[in-house]
Amino acid sequence: MKIKTAEFVISNTDYKTCPAPKMAEYAFIGRSNVGKSSLINALVNHKNLAKTSGRPGKTQLINHFIINKEWYLVDLPGFGYAKVPKAIRADFHDMISDYLLNRTNLMCLFVLIDARHKPQAIDQEFMHWLAEKGIAFVMVFTKADKLGKVELAKNIGSYKVKMKKTWEELPQMFITSAEKKTGTTEISAFIESLNPQFKEIIYPL
Repeated sequence: MKIKTAEFVISNTDYKTCPAPKMAEYAFIGRSNVGKSSLINALVNHKNLAKTSGRPGKTQLINHFIINKEWYLVDLPGFGYAKVPKAIRADFHDMISDYLLNRTNLMCLFVLIDARHKPQAIDQEFMHWLAEKGIAFVMVFTKADKLGKVELAKNIGSYKVKMKKTWEELPQMFITSAEKKTGTTEISAFIESLNPQFKEIIYPL
């Protein structure tokens, strides 16, 4: 899929005031400093669409972008190591969970994971919660260019080994690098394959 246009639509703290759910929607989420904004910008070929920051946890709103005037891309607040007060972190949790549980046009959630690190409990717990709630998601390993091939394979392999202990079937996985745009073509193709399913839901034969 060729990305022709990518435009900011609106920022929200409440899913009820998000755009009307008349288009397929794909949301991106991950721990603070996982490289989410950089990957989004690489995916849509737009240098500054999603705001990047050297300060972890900078994204604090539900940010909607419309792509090719056909589907929504959503940049969700990061979780984990954000340097924000505990009360605000609790608000983030409620805002994100409300969005994920109630956004009827959400086709898939992209859970971003830093490929440089071993499996983190916070990521594992979040993905288990998604599975329990029946929220469709895939795993996206970021910053793959920061590792050699052997170390990258080792880290991803450790995730698979850990998850196989409790998961009957592993989620689909993408390996990406925002800097080199690795994996962006595969993610675009995956989104393109899901878009017709949304049309079938809205306009059944």
